[in-house]
Amino acid sequence: MRFSDLLYGAEVLSLSGEAEISGLQYDSRKVRVGDCFVAMRGEITDGNRYIDAAIKFGALAIISDSQNEKPRNNVAWAQVAHGRRALAVASANLLGRPADRLGIVGVTGTNGKTTTTFLVEAMLREAGRTAALLGTIEYRIGTNVVPAPHTTPESLELNKFFAQALKAGATDAVMEVSSHALEQERVYAIPFDVAVFSNLTRDHLDYHKDMESYFASKAKLFQGIGTQPPRVAILNKDDEYSRRLIDAKRPGSQTYTYGLTSGDFHATKAEIMLNGTRFEMVTPDGTIEIFSPLVGRVNVYNILAASAAAWARGCSLEAIRKAVLVLQNVPGRFQRVDAGQPFTVVVDYAHTDDALRNLTSLARELVGPKGRVITVFGCGGDRDRAKRPLMGKAAGEGSDFAVLTSDNPRSETPLAIIHDALAGLTPTKAEYTIEPDRERAIRLALMLARPGDIVLLAGKGHEKVQITAKGTLPFDDVEVARRSLYAAGYTEDFMRSGTQAEFAGGRQ
Repeated sequence: MRFSDLLYGAEVLSLSGEAEISGLQYDSRKVRVGDCFVAMRGEITDGNRYIDAAIKFGALAIISDSQNEKPRNNVAWAQVAHGRRALAVASANLLGRPADRLGIVGVTGTNGKTTTTFLVEAMLREAGRTAALLGTIEYRIGTNVVPAPHTTPESLELNKFFAQALKAGATDAVMEVSSHALEQERVYAIPFDVAVFSNLTRDHLDYHKDMESYFASKAKLFQGIGTQPPRVAILNKDDEYSRRLIDAKRPGSQTYTYGLTSGDFHATKAEIMLNGTRFEMVTPDGTIEIFSPLVGRVNVYNILAASAAAWARGCSLEAIRKAVLVLQNVPGRFQRVDAGQPFTVVVDYAHTDDALRNLTSLARELVGPKGRVITVFGCGGDRDRAKRPLMGKAAGEGSDFAVLTSDNPRSETPLAIIHDALAGLTPTKAEYTIEPDRERAIRLALMLARPGDIVLLAGKGHEKVQITAKGTLPFDDVEVARRSLYAAGYTEDFMRSGTQAEFAGGRQ
């Protein structure tokens, strides 16, 4: 593709030279002969520092967002106003604008994004579509699944993903859209057909600084970023921030609402059980009975949101009903670990105070007055410190016993993080202990559990590693819990007899 064609639609301030471009890169280390290098200011470094390195590796053209850089000899050159916008437009042009040929559903919000996208993808599949999925846990095209390096990647990787999806026969794509990606315009020029807002609670304030800035980033999905607003907006009537979007005027968008008891999509006769959730879903096309193996009121919200999005994409209510029934679980989202033990063990990604409060509330509802809620939790390092006491308070208020441990401490000292969370935990009535080693903390919680209790392993969910100052180490809450239960004598065929009474004994 000619360099000038690559830039079609970009905000170009000046242009010189011409070249035939075979590839596009924003990492100079990946540049090959014939590539165009996009030199843009990032969060950590400035890509303009690597222009000469990119030329040395064979770049034939440079797109720069710096006014200080001058064109180099024998290289095509463009100065642009916004590097990330230019990357998005150029990558779309190079790959034949793949996003334009897909029906794209974007889901944003603090909690529920992953489960909602899994549900929408399942509904589209049940309706006979081929849908690609992109989010926190994995990137999936049909049966081809890879772990997700980022919830929402840079526009170059995003357009490559869409191009691969089209090649595989995809008609639709479902993706989580993070607040970072919206603020940094990684999804610039992506034409979302349907946009979903789940909720907004405190998170990522180390980056966004305050809730209004956080909300403003999320709201961009519904305003259109380099495109028209989405054709359909699906908004949570029960969330205060979502209600602000409901009241906003978005020319060209049609709005549908959902909520627990009111909205275009809402639930009646909800029944929450340990093996699933049952309710009747009221929709613009009538009422259908829903049973889902997913547990809890938060999943009622997720199912309502996903159903509205899938319906907006043309899925029938019958396809929606069948898909909800078929989706057994979402990794790390209220994921049960069962080795035959006489108590329930759940791994969940809850890593905000609101998510932790919802999780412990659900656990309390499930165990009833006779069972106890035992919660293992920690707080992430190098993140919003003000969230830590709020998480401590949420864990303490919702649990009978809390084990405060490490999450991903990153560069921080685990005990310093724990000390911050204690400020919220200690005033509550919950009994608690501190164990910085997460594996030991999990073992301790399992040792404390009695028949009928529920043990919550909160914060890491689907993650397979723990990020520490010493590096990234393998760690999987599900496997640690399963290994600990097996070591205690449980097996999946275990008969719940009194021989395991010592393991399921009382508090220490």
